[in-house]
Amino acid sequence: MTDSNWTTRPWHRDWLHDKATALFDLFQHNAVNEAGGFHDLDAAGRPYGNIRHIHHTARMVHCFAIAVKLGLPGAQRIVDHGMRYLWDGHRDAQHGGYCWSRDDAGFRDDSKQAYGHAFVLLAAADASVIGHPLAAAMLDDVTGVLDTRFWEDDHGAVAEEFARNWSGNSTYRGQNSNMHLTEALMAAFEATRDTAYLDKARRIARLIIHTHAAALDHVVAEHFDDRWQVDRGYKGSDMFRPAGTTPGHWLEWARLMAQLWVLDGRREAWMIDAADKLFRSAVKRGWDDERGGFYYTLDFANQPAITHKIWWPMTEGIGAAAFLNAVRPDPFYEQWYRKLWDFAASHFIDPRNGGWFPELGDDLKPMDRFFTGKPDIYHALQACLIPLFPATGSLMRAVA
Repeated sequence: MTDSNWTTRPWHRDWLHDKATALFDLFQHNAVNEAGGFHDLDAAGRPYGNIRHIHHTARMVHCFAIAVKLGLPGAQRIVDHGMRYLWDGHRDAQHGGYCWSRDDAGFRDDSKQAYGHAFVLLAAADASVIGHPLAAAMLDDVTGVLDTRFWEDDHGAVAEEFARNWSGNSTYRGQNSNMHLTEALMAAFEATRDTAYLDKARRIARLIIHTHAAALDHVVAEHFDDRWQVDRGYKGSDMFRPAGTTPGHWLEWARLMAQLWVLDGRREAWMIDAADKLFRSAVKRGWDDERGGFYYTLDFANQPAITHKIWWPMTEGIGAAAFLNAVRPDPFYEQWYRKLWDFAASHFIDPRNGGWFPELGDDLKPMDRFFTGKPDIYHALQACLIPLFPATGSLMRAVA
């Protein structure tokens, strides 16, 4: 491939900017719940429902904190709204920590999930970069909860979940919550320069990727027991914990490993080598060569299990290809970057109502099985923005 990368072309960059702006507009004008937190959006982009999940609230803060740095009018209001709801709504003033979901009457699911706390850390770190008045207290609070309640130093990763009063430590351990905590720990390091955050990110990456994924030829195992042994027989519970493996997470880890390598001073070659191998493993095993798109899950023989195509693996593949091509240029990444955007533009981006269709059936037509409406802004926005900025770390770090 002799022509220039798409990410250097003004037309492509304008197209990415337009798609990002459309996402900001959709969620800024439709998702705010005046009673607190944010609405889910239906297929037409209209508010529905009344349950607010903590990761949705925190992701809105994350995305609109980036928008504040970009100079988007109205973005500060979204950050303020989300931060207040995290602090006054999801935070458990009685027992400490942050509860999974709530509605106007109170907590709906009062469990304490590592996945949710990872996103609170991400939101607090990003809000601190833009000087939000609640950010310092929240960052200190959620860091303390993660350190004292979730972190298991013997393993170098976090436990998964507790009851509201911190009883009943589950024997389940999951890579997904630890993956998103790695993302959040890097953001907290960027915001504070406290190396304790980066040390934990390194340790999680060593466990999940350097130890387990490398042993499986760079297939990321999802489910573990409390001794961090792979649980191949895990039957799955919901969209956050489907059985088998999820190629979209290999792509997500590919970007995060490249980002960790950059933040860590490019000292440990295994990080960037793992990033490359994870990306290649995902496109080799997870891509549907006949119809296109990534299978949602595979079994441990790397055969398709859930064949539906979900939007977020596509976005993570785009972000990984762009970031890897920036730090270790290779025509292979550029080829896949173009291929993934071609598929997304043809099948996932909703030209009528905005946003992305969350799920495609085997016929590549939009459908609802695991996801409904327009699930969130987080994944699609990052796919649009990562290619526009230097690969120096997170978007908050890269945006001037």
